[in-house]
Order: sequence, then C-alpha cells, then structure tokens
Amino acid sequence: MADLRQTVFQHIDELRRRLTYMVIAVLICGTIGFIFSFQILEIMRARLDPEFNLVYKTIMEPFMARFKLGLIGGLILATPILFYQILAFLSPALKGTEKRVLYPMVLAMVVLFAMGSSLGYFFVLPMAWTWLFSQGLELELIQILSVSDFINFVTLFLFAFGIAFETPLVMAIMMRLGIVSRQTLRTNWRIAYVIILVVAAVATPDWSLPPMLILGASMIALYEATLLTARFL
Repeated sequence: MADLRQTVFQHIDELRRRLTYMVIAVLICGTIGFIFSFQILEIMRARLDPEFNLVYKTIMEPFMARFKLGLIGGLILATPILFYQILAFLSPALKGTEKRVLYPMVLAMVVLFAMGSSLGYFFVLPMAWTWLFSQGLELELIQILSVSDFINFVTLFLFAFGIAFETPLVMAIMMRLGIVSRQTLRTNWRIAYVIILVVAAVATPDWSLPPMLILGASMIALYEATLLTARFL
C-alpha cells in the first residue's frame, strides 16, 4: 500500500511539473503573441474584404482583443512544447509498440488540424464572409463589427474546420480498439455520410450552404481515404 501511494504521488508530482512547463510555455509564447497582436489581426483580415472597419464598444475591448490575439498566437507557437510535455508524461506508462503508435498519431492529429484550418482560411472563410456580408447589403444595413466579435468568429471558424478534419484519426482509433470494423463503416456508409453532413452543418459557425458543403465533402473524402487505407493495413 505504501508503494502504491508513493507511485500515485510520483505521478501527481510529474503531472504538476509537466503542467507547470506548459503554463510557462504558453505565458512566454503568449507574450510574444501579444507583442505581435497587430500582425496576427492583419493575418486574420488578409483573406477578407480589406475595406471593412473594426470598432470597439468598451474601453477595455482593445486590450482584451490584444489579449485574445496574444493567447491564440501563443498557443500556436507553444504547440510543439505542449505536445512534447503530454508525450513525456504518457511515455513511461506505454509499452514499446504503444509508443510507436502514439507519436505518429500525434503527428497525424497536428497535420490534419492544420489541413482543416488551412482549407477554412484560404478557401472557405472568404466565401462565407462574402455571403454573410451580402445579407446585410440586401437588407440595406450598415456593418458595424466589433474587433472582439471578429476575432471570435474567425477563431471559431478555423477551429471548427481543424477539429472536423480529425475524423480519420477518430475512425482509426475506433477500428484499432475494435469498437467498429472497417466492414461496418463501409456497409453503413449512407448513415456515415448523413452524420458527416450534420456535423459539417453544426461545425460551420455561419450556417451558410457553401462552407457546409465544402466541409462536408472534405470530411467524406477523408472518410473514404481512411477506409481505403485501412483496407491495406
């Protein structure tokens, strides 16, 4: 019992140490992001109509906007450190074969998230923005967009696309754990397509049809690619 208690406290201490490193990394990288908050905001605006203006409604909003931008930039910069600390904490508890699977899985997660966010940023976000802006023009409304609302919209939009692209990884984990087989996923492809389209609709913040279709089509392509790859593994 004493050995078990000591082991538990060792794990708790190790977790505390890893979390401390992660917090320090986010604070340092977040400070860098805060310094370059203007550049981060310009990157967010780069794919959109350059003529629209952002406003702020409260005296604290500019600072909070910079804080959000700094946090976003800090999390992006600190991502390698965060993943390293997570893997360093999990690694001692894993066997050799599990370690060999874990590292490629983490890499795949990062790559898929980057692919989804890139698709959203370069192709879908300008389309969604133009569609939403046109709705106001049809109603003869004047756009007054606060900087906080803009940052929240773009961040949520890109995050939704990044998360949606994790579909192949979720499928691979489920097949590896025996929760579902490749044959089951292939046989019930119609149900899977409907679920994917529903997820695409929910994940698209602006609820406009073109982004939903693009996200849904991309997830279906990833679904089919995963099943094709699993066939030869």
